[in-house]
Amino acid sequence: MKLTMILLLLILSLMAVVGAFLTTSVSSFYINTFYQQMDDVFGEGNPDFYPSLCREAAQENGPELIQDMLAANAGLLGIDYRTRNYYVLDGNGMFLSSSDEKLSGQPEITANILAAENGRVGDVSDISADYMDFAVPVCDPEDPSAVLNIVYILDNRSTVSELNSQLFLIIMQALLVGLLFSLLLSFLLSKAMVGPIEKLTAGAERMSDGDFGSPLPVESTDEIGVLTGTFNEMARVLQETLAAVENERNKLDTLFLHMTDGVTAFDHDGKLIHCNPAARNMLRRPMDQLTTYDQLFGELRPFGEMLSLQRPDYAEAEMRVEDRTLELYLAPFSDREQGGVLVVLHDVTEQHHNEERRKEFVANVSHELRTPLTNVRSYAETLLDANGDIPPETSASFLGIIINETDRMTNIVQDLLTLSRLDAGNAELTLTRFRFGDAIESVCRANDISARQHGHRLTCRLEPDLPLITADRSRLEQVMMNVIGNAIKYTPDGGHIDVTAGAADGQVWMEVSDDGIGIPEKDRDRVFDRFYRVDKARSRESGGTGLGLSIAREIVDRHNGRLYLTDHDGPGTTVRLELPVVPLKA
Repeated sequence: MKLTMILLLLILSLMAVVGAFLTTSVSSFYINTFYQQMDDVFGEGNPDFYPSLCREAAQENGPELIQDMLAANAGLLGIDYRTRNYYVLDGNGMFLSSSDEKLSGQPEITANILAAENGRVGDVSDISADYMDFAVPVCDPEDPSAVLNIVYILDNRSTVSELNSQLFLIIMQALLVGLLFSLLLSFLLSKAMVGPIEKLTAGAERMSDGDFGSPLPVESTDEIGVLTGTFNEMARVLQETLAAVENERNKLDTLFLHMTDGVTAFDHDGKLIHCNPAARNMLRRPMDQLTTYDQLFGELRPFGEMLSLQRPDYAEAEMRVEDRTLELYLAPFSDREQGGVLVVLHDVTEQHHNEERRKEFVANVSHELRTPLTNVRSYAETLLDANGDIPPETSASFLGIIINETDRMTNIVQDLLTLSRLDAGNAELTLTRFRFGDAIESVCRANDISARQHGHRLTCRLEPDLPLITADRSRLEQVMMNVIGNAIKYTPDGGHIDVTAGAADGQVWMEVSDDGIGIPEKDRDRVFDRFYRVDKARSRESGGTGLGLSIAREIVDRHNGRLYLTDHDGPGTTVRLELPVVPLKA
């Protein structure tokens, strides 16, 4: 529509300019022709005519003679007696005679008549006037300054008006035909030009909706065709780019969603714009778009201070959320005003616990080794300072104590080496196929004498036909020996130790129950920790290192089993061992 209107306006403007130019040109041509014709008659082109007028004017009947001469030369003057006539005036411009029979009075005094009254030829043209006139003073041959008569030629320009009207009609007809052709041509041109552009527009709209798989047909080799080809190439590159960006975004979203560290992002106003599930879990609170930085971390680091940091600078902080310790890394994620602050949260609770356990472990090892070393040194120094004054029985007793303390240190070191190999994964398991019940009966027989020494009654009740298992038999018997041995040691003399075993749901199990001192509720979660003892004094008296249950659990874990305390009715403790029947995977 715009192109059609532009072409129509162009045609209208062109025809208006052409019409005005033609009308003005015709009028100018007619005026110029009129004055050229007058000059040819009265001027140098006809040297005898004007002097003859002057001679005739000097005669007694001069006006009649002048009129006769003008009538005789009417053809040269273009007198048609309809639109153009001549007039004979006296020296003062008063009417005497005329070729216009309809005129009976004085003609209108014009500037040219006034010029002729003053002895000058009046040939000034006025294109805006509705007439053309020419006035020539007829002077006395004897006195050229004396104006006897004035010859006045007047054309009412009816011919020019009729010609202009006809010309206007022709122009309007041509304009109408031109407009019709312009409409047709503009429609065809607009279809040829706008059609491909409309297709490009439709393609761009499809692209805005995410459809990049419909290339536009290239129907020409001109600029529109080149543009269409370029558009198709742009759509292809944009589709590939968006696919790559989408792929990267999916990777980041997956990483962001499933990463163990918490991540929160805040905009330039401190409002929450992103938060992954790990952060919600660590902060132990619901979060939405109304959550702000100041609500979460304002007490640790001011938000303005974080925004003022220059990348790659960052800040660190630590906060407690209930029983968790969180380590925070805060940094701006953009240097522009529309940036914000990114906060990464790392749960260091376990690291802190491990650090505490490490310190406790070192302290326990130091304490466990220092006690026997102190005893060894004390008894050795006593033997050294006695210089043979100690009775042989006493010396032998001292040496026995030294040997026992040395064995105790050896056991501690051996247990520590075992734990170290288990932690490092260097303790290889020697897997064999054997009956679970045979291993339990073997361990019960080995502990029977120790139980009798304490007056205990050790019973072993096994379900019939316990299945074969694949495991390291010596390691599992070490576990069983530790559990049954603890029951014997920590049960007062005359107690009962019951060993039961069975199989269910693809597992074998063994329970060791006693009616001994038991384990307080507050200590149940820590009995498998290294060097942990419920009754430290009694444990040392019994020769324990505090590592037996830790080693036992490590061995069971290596077998994909479980070793734990179960509920127990009455005084005492029940320890349960569970192992899978299926072979361990390599």
